Amino acid sequence: MITAITQERAQYSLQSALQRELKNKTAKVGVIGLGYVGLPTACHYASMGYKVTGFDVSVTKVESLMCGINYINDVDNDELTELINKKRFTATTDMKQLGEMHVLLICVPTPVNKLKEPDISYVRDVGKIVAEHVNEGTMVILESTTYPGTTEEYICTPLTERGYVIGENLFVAYSPERIDPGNKRFNLSNTPKIVGGMTEICTDLACKFIGATAQRVNGIRVAELSKIFENTFRWINMALVNEMTVLCNELEIDIWETINAASSKPYGFMKFTPGIGVGGHCIPVDPYYLLYKAKEHGHRTKMIELAGDINDGMVHYSYTRILELLAANDKLMKHSHVVVLGATYKSDIGDLRESPVVRLLEILQNKVQNLTVIEPYATEIQINELILPVEKYDADILQNADLVVIGTPHNCFDWKSVHDNASLIFDSKNVMEENGLLSDKVAKL
Repeated sequence: MITAITQERAQYSLQSALQRELKNKTAKVGVIGLGYVGLPTACHYASMGYKVTGFDVSVTKVESLMCGINYINDVDNDELTELINKKRFTATTDMKQLGEMHVLLICVPTPVNKLKEPDISYVRDVGKIVAEHVNEGTMVILESTTYPGTTEEYICTPLTERGYVIGENLFVAYSPERIDPGNKRFNLSNTPKIVGGMTEICTDLACKFIGATAQRVNGIRVAELSKIFENTFRWINMALVNEMTVLCNELEIDIWETINAASSKPYGFMKFTPGIGVGGHCIPVDPYYLLYKAKEHGHRTKMIELAGDINDGMVHYSYTRILELLAANDKLMKHSHVVVLGATYKSDIGDLRESPVVRLLEILQNKVQNLTVIEPYATEIQINELILPVEKYDADILQNADLVVIGTPHNCFDWKSVHDNASLIFDSKNVMEENGLLSDKVAKL
């Protein structure tokens, strides 16, 4: 009885101490992984008043940050410099400093391999490192998108193997990142954030740390599944509109006008638009985590698999449309000069990960006589072992092209100039019509 009472008091003491640190903003916060999620997350909590240390294995990243050199578009350079000068943010490769933190946020990548199977190695490795250095009373929150059961297996197991009792002398929760690169309206300050802990106490503490945006759920696996479900929902709806695009082309029906007509319904319809494919670090990746977990339990997620086939097929469909357009204008692809405007996976950002435009470039590079890429947010594009140079926008380049492909419609492009200087345009995102520039020289997806 005395032992039980002593343990309860110790647990309460650790919990109360962390609550105090969170309330007073004196808790030291560590963010592991300083990429597209980790760095904005670190800056967010530093701006809230916490002292934040960013951890990364990349010496280059750490040295750049400590020199005030920012490599993430969503992070303001002046804000980063101010946080460093005020000693609110620092970066290091020294994982031993993890033991000094009161809160640890894990923001490492969760990609898929070439077979589209989950690569959980980053989470697994970090889980072992955290268990080696963490101290009692610390709260560990995994933010990386992953399948249900990951937090328990790769974060909690290494901790319990070292003698920690989750919910008593160490606190673990899962709160999936919700960062939309380039989104000027929604950010970490105003986007609801799902929180699920291993115990009720873990959930309470995580919610206190995250603040007003925290939305608690009943159980850590619900939190893990919710993020994958969000992006799988979009993945499947994108596949539907992409499939409709192919059908509309055969039926000689304008898909964009069809979508706008359907969007006039004020209820029961959500607008999705087609494209060359689906890119980014979330939507083309996360559904395969769910597919993997389903297979592990003997289930087939047929709709996810079919959506993957359709979305992946849009790159080849776009290539076929380019062939048709050139042929219709008496041009052979092998003798043609093709210019591609924009190659990142999304407008107005520099992220090339999983970009379908890059996959299209991979096909075009060996098929056309000349291939020019104009991408204001990148200096070069790597395709397998080949580095494609990137050109600045120049009207002369468009004038000498047989076809201009609008890949990613960045807002910095002058669409009137594009229209006036190009002889033939393949518009994958309908920007010409949206800007009142639709003409005979413009072909839609």
